[in-house]
Amino acid sequence: MKQRYVVFYISLSILLLLVIAGAALPDQLDQLTANIQTFFSDAFGWYYLILVAIVLIICLYLLISPFGRIRLGSQDQKPEFSRPTWVAMLFSAGMGIGLVFYGTSEPISHYAISSPTGEVGTDQAIKDALRFTFFHWGIHAWAIYAIVALAIAYFHFRHGKLGLISATLHPIFGDKVNGVTGKAIDIFSVLATVLGVATSLGFGAVQINGGLKYLFDVPATIWIQFIIIAIVTVLFLISAWSGLGKGIKILSNANMILAGALFLLMFIFGPTLFILNLFTNTIGTYIQTLPQMSFRIAPLNEDIRGWINGWTIFYWAWWIAWAPFVGIFIARVSKGRSIREFVFFVLLIPSLVVFLWFSTFGGSAISLEHNGIADISSLSAEESLFGMFSHYPMSLVMSITAMILIGSFFITSADSGTYVLGMMTTNGSHHPGNKIKFTWGILLSAIALVLLYTGGLQALENMMIIAALPFSIIIALMAISLLKALKEEAKELGIGRIKRRKV
Repeated sequence: MKQRYVVFYISLSILLLLVIAGAALPDQLDQLTANIQTFFSDAFGWYYLILVAIVLIICLYLLISPFGRIRLGSQDQKPEFSRPTWVAMLFSAGMGIGLVFYGTSEPISHYAISSPTGEVGTDQAIKDALRFTFFHWGIHAWAIYAIVALAIAYFHFRHGKLGLISATLHPIFGDKVNGVTGKAIDIFSVLATVLGVATSLGFGAVQINGGLKYLFDVPATIWIQFIIIAIVTVLFLISAWSGLGKGIKILSNANMILAGALFLLMFIFGPTLFILNLFTNTIGTYIQTLPQMSFRIAPLNEDIRGWINGWTIFYWAWWIAWAPFVGIFIARVSKGRSIREFVFFVLLIPSLVVFLWFSTFGGSAISLEHNGIADISSLSAEESLFGMFSHYPMSLVMSITAMILIGSFFITSADSGTYVLGMMTTNGSHHPGNKIKFTWGILLSAIALVLLYTGGLQALENMMIIAALPFSIIIALMAISLLKALKEEAKELGIGRIKRRKV
């Protein structure tokens, strides 16, 4: 076994065993993952909340500190991509399918089914629904991506280290990152990445199936989802073959155009004034209550603690599981950016876009239900978006646009995933071979199908939460390593020193 491909073969073997086990023993795998997920959520919920809050604080510190002047590369390095393309690429990789899947279903669930504060169907429930949705999809999520991406980009472009997770821990472990310790870290990173991306691909297939069922009475079955995943797999493998500068770049820009068109249609034909008022009010309450939400664990209320486990802890685990994939991808396309510019655009700009998105789609669905026009909450999560569209003008156009957008995000996420997994399993190569990328692409689709087969969306969520815990420890070490290296370089460059004037 060539040293360069050790991570590839070991990771591939572990994941193939998972696929075989899921196909042969679906019920047993579903029960096992459910039990482990419950234990992790109950025992480590406090840990997830504290870790993610600390990561956010570190990112905000880097945004305003003198370290922000340091560039990801040489100080005269020019960015590889234009700023609009760069933002489009990081956004498409960062959330994509999940944003469309949960854009309507999460706010309406918090309002009408299970409120984070125990109230449903009230005016206060509307405010709480959007506030907690902002919390789950806002700066906490992007802080997780940012710290991982920043560490990789800094050590890779600034200090010439390999573009691997393990390479960022050199200040802590020294040359051990080139041996067994480093390989183990990279294998954990690959496993988290595969399960995180496969989960989103499963969501995408289920929602496309849900749209076809709602609009054209196509049955929602595993076989229809198999066909959807098979078709999209062929498309994203073609995109992966074309390379980073063509396929992913073109698709990322197309995603932003489609998402922008869908957003404008919903904003114009939806309850525009209600959306604007809801957005403005929620921004204020979100900022005011951010510390409280960040550490909310409800130790004395089992019902609310169950809600936190099912939503907040799930999301923190999801972002952590996605962090190696999104982090490496964002790092790869961020060469030449300053740390301050990087943190600002990765942390704040996508969060603002997300807030507008949820205010528009979630607010439009809540408006229908609150005014007694439609019962959107009775629909399944994958059908709620299309059910909401049906009560506004140009519903068919918006539904078809949404399904195209989901498919496009599907392709972009899988395409980016195959590229990143190729990098991670070929010792950080910027140009992993097509055979490696195709292998990962097919395996991603296979795992998404197996998890859907074993237990549907819940199996996807369970496996992702399990994968996130080991990698969360790696994220903590990456943050420590980055701060240590930045402090040492700041001393060398004289950054942050106060110059005394001669009297």
